[in-house]
Amino acid sequence: MAQVETAQPVEVSRAIARYVRISPRKARLVIDLIRGKSVPEAFRILQFTPKKGARIVYKVLQSAVANAENREQGSYTAEELFVWRCYVDMGPTRMWRRFRAGTRKVFRRRVHHSHITIRLAARPATEVRRRKRSA
Repeated sequence: MAQVETAQPVEVSRAIARYVRISPRKARLVIDLIRGKSVPEAFRILQFTPKKGARIVYKVLQSAVANAENREQGSYTAEELFVWRCYVDMGPTRMWRRFRAGTRKVFRRRVHHSHITIRLAARPATEVRRRKRSA
């Protein structure tokens, strides 16, 4: 019985934006749109997505592509790459308290921050085919 195994993609570059002032939940909505897509397609998706997080993720993706183009081991073009892994982690939450005059109410304001990571990989040139040995 023939078994087809695809070669694992090799990470080429990554870019991390830390302490971005957007909530992780809103950034994940945009990140989920580009996961697994080729880089030119991801740029097109982000360019026409009407969300605040799209501009931020676009810049992080640009940085990851620039890292891939300027690496020492061998450069890659944007057409050869795809978004291998991307995720948003929760950063610190800053909290302010606003006191209102004449009342005992305190209004809390929370500002969420995120860490956005994008990892790019090159698509493997050939698929590895192996035959399963029968005993």
